[in-house]
Amino acid sequence: MKQNLIGALCLSLAASMWGGMYVVSKYVLEYIPPLTLVWMRYVIAFVVLFAVLKIVHIKKGQRTVIKKRDWLLLAWIGFIGYFVSIAFQFIGTKLSDAHTGALITSATPAFIVVFARVILKEKLTVRKIASVLLATVGVIVVIGWDTKVGSYLTGSIVLVGAAVTWALLSIYVKVASKRLSSLTITTYAVLFALLFTTPAMIWELQSHPIQNQNVFIILGVLYLGIVSTAGAFFLWNKGMDLMDAGIGSLFFFFQPLVGSFLGWLLLKEELDVNFFIGGFFIMIGVMVVTVQKKRSI
Repeated sequence: MKQNLIGALCLSLAASMWGGMYVVSKYVLEYIPPLTLVWMRYVIAFVVLFAVLKIVHIKKGQRTVIKKRDWLLLAWIGFIGYFVSIAFQFIGTKLSDAHTGALITSATPAFIVVFARVILKEKLTVRKIASVLLATVGVIVVIGWDTKVGSYLTGSIVLVGAAVTWALLSIYVKVASKRLSSLTITTYAVLFALLFTTPAMIWELQSHPIQNQNVFIILGVLYLGIVSTAGAFFLWNKGMDLMDAGIGSLFFFFQPLVGSFLGWLLLKEELDVNFFIGGFFIMIGVMVVTVQKKRSI
């Protein structure tokens, strides 16, 4: 039970950090182009994670030995999740709109449940399916169904790709955690993502240079790199290590809840009764499987 509580806390914090990222990135993106901002996030995140990893090694008096097959797995995680999925999110949203992007990417937990069954051989229970459906309904209520998916066919397809690739990331993090620590996985997967993102960043800066900077932009970039990337990526990977992937996936739904709440609190965006109704469905969906999991231990 303790392991599941810690896992739930890690996943809740990670999703909440990503929800809060919306508020900060909305301001920073006015001055820094998207792929360049992602590259900056990864540079900062890798420096922080690598420093923490070295401190842990010094305290333990040992270093992690990474085998060739694990390097390939880390490269795959960095590519499919931190590079392809994030790029698809940006491209898909650009080809559609933020509303459609939020709705389609909310399908990520459903894909995680499916991949967990196929790749990890996790049981596909009625409770697990019901919880995903309840939480998905909650997200639809919060975000609304007024989208233009049909009008944005290409963008919608790309956004589905973003949801699928992030689900694969979560599954392969679970695979890697059998041999490596969550900190090691996050650190080197971010390094590979940084390498993959660099050419795209250089290409983007040719036509979209960075605009005027101020102290708030610098603080925003530091926040995105340290909290929303290094911190949130580590917490998500740690949480997925501690819980079944299918159950852990449900905490992804906290992201739109926190994002909507902070948008209302800090950006004066409208928050209607749908937020509370949808939030109720999401919480019920999460409780359906987490309570069952505790009882079975």
